[in-house]
Amino acid sequence: MGQAVLKHEAAKRGIDIEVDSAGTAAYHVGEDPDNRTVSTCKKHKIPIKHSARQVKEADFSTFQYILAADESNLRSLVEKQPKGAATVRLWGSYLDDKPIGDPYYGGIDGFERCFEQCTKLSNAFLDEVVGQD
Repeated sequence: MGQAVLKHEAAKRGIDIEVDSAGTAAYHVGEDPDNRTVSTCKKHKIPIKHSARQVKEADFSTFQYILAADESNLRSLVEKQPKGAATVRLWGSYLDDKPIGDPYYGGIDGFERCFEQCTKLSNAFLDEVVGQD
């Protein structure tokens, strides 16, 4: 969801950026997004098409920024980060230092809250990195 929302918020500002999503573990590699994620994005008219993949070393040179959803993923990314590579930060550090809530084990309301959080974090990230519109 975060990938789709960030790409959408950037496009609304006329910014064309490359955004990708990857996990620090291989739990869902090759799988499509959760149906509740797709439903939430569709409700907000945000296209989402993605197959899960795991972070790879090349990501640290391909991307300028790698955003972690929570502290556990941040630690894992920092451990893998080569020197002089992409900036790795908690996504929430651009706004309120809060991790993104994982809606997976709850109902659709959790996905809506996650969507709202991703929207706020996307705009905070874009404000800091690209500048306010």
